[in-house]
Amino acid sequence: MHSAWDRFVVISGCSGGGKSTLIEELARRGHAVVEEPGRRIVREECLGDGAALPWVDGAAFARRAITLALADRAAIADASDWVFFDRGLIDAASALQHLTGEPALDRLASSHRYHRRVFLTPPWPEIHRRDTERRHGLDEAIGEYDRLHEVYPALGYEVTVVPRIGVEARADFVLAHLGN
Repeated sequence: MHSAWDRFVVISGCSGGGKSTLIEELARRGHAVVEEPGRRIVREECLGDGAALPWVDGAAFARRAITLALADRAAIADASDWVFFDRGLIDAASALQHLTGEPALDRLASSHRYHRRVFLTPPWPEIHRRDTERRHGLDEAIGEYDRLHEVYPALGYEVTVVPRIGVEARADFVLAHLGN
């Protein structure tokens, strides 16, 4: 590995597709992980005035997610092994661009790279659930997945779709594709 971003591995994809469970398994195995910015923001906003909740002001939410994703990268810049990100900067910038047309995506994506291989969890209707932090339905989640499936390759990333298998096998799949 040559630079810090070579160690930064994004696990993205369909909301409700098992990303967070996969991240938890990788953490259980001793890998450094970064929790999804969106869920942290929703928890904070629910304790405050809620002005940047995604269902109140999607653009404000995406801007906060960009800020948090940049802070996450800076906080873990000295990591010497794999760091797995549950979503991250590109997801947030893609959402902002989708919502507002602001061209932040290319600028941020070129100056803040991740490992060339990005893992996407596909739509998995059998496990998708709404909760207090995820209020959108499966159709919206699939639309987001489709956008990300286009965005990452357009930015030069190799997309690997994670199969719908048990979480331990999913973690094995990710690590095998990274050469571990």
